Amino acid sequence: MQLPLTPAQRDRYHKTGFLCPIDALEPPEAERYRRAYFGVAAAFGGAPKAVQMSQIHRFYGWAWELATHPTVLAVVESVLGADILLWSASVFPKPARDTGYVSMHQDGTYWGLDGGAVTTAWIALTDSTRANGCMRVLPGSHLLEIQPHTDTYAEDNLLTRGQEIQVEYDDSDVVDIELRAGQLSLHHVRAIHGSHANGSDVPRIGFAARYVTPDAKPLLPDQSAALVRGRDRFGHWDLRSDPPEYPSMESAVLAHREEAAKFVAALTSD
Repeated sequence: MQLPLTPAQRDRYHKTGFLCPIDALEPPEAERYRRAYFGVAAAFGGAPKAVQMSQIHRFYGWAWELATHPTVLAVVESVLGADILLWSASVFPKPARDTGYVSMHQDGTYWGLDGGAVTTAWIALTDSTRANGCMRVLPGSHLLEIQPHTDTYAEDNLLTRGQEIQVEYDDSDVVDIELRAGQLSLHHVRAIHGSHANGSDVPRIGFAARYVTPDAKPLLPDQSAALVRGRDRFGHWDLRSDPPEYPSMESAVLAHREEAAKFVAALTSD
């Protein structure tokens, strides 16, 4: 398979800590995944929080299919190499006129991963714009080690702890990651990023899949991953590589609620 990223694009990712926009899905695919997400959202009461949408790939066939989409994995392989584990996947929903936001932070702060290479593919299921609260990234910040953060637990913060980075930066240097539905961006696990609230009349829905190389070690209890490309030569992970199979939406939602709560508890425990 011809990898979709050019050497120049890969160099840009490694230099800046992010890369966008990348065409990943055809419009009918993006529409199908978007409708599937709204079906899950309806089963959760219509307006689920991001923390409720953790580990979504383990419970719905469409989410597993999206996280293992050949184009998405080819993009990830361009920056991580041939051996890839899918560690987690979440949906970050922002309904129209929603007050939810994401404070500026580094993903690696509480993920409990030691070593390896880690990247996130943030896939737009709707258009993601400045108006509806697109992701924002500070270029080059991935070259920093993990910086001090404060846990705010702010009510409208979409992060598990409401974690906010405690370093000074010039907001004029921050880049808005605007994407059309079906496009994705990549960002490094240490890239400083966040997003504003959705002040528009349309929703903003993003699917974030996190990938690691098999040499990364999990430090949190009961962590597993799916081998989605290549080989695992290290054996650090409990591997689960089968797509989800549940007899009904109700049974999938029940299992999802329990797993998401457990996953968030692991990330928020001290």
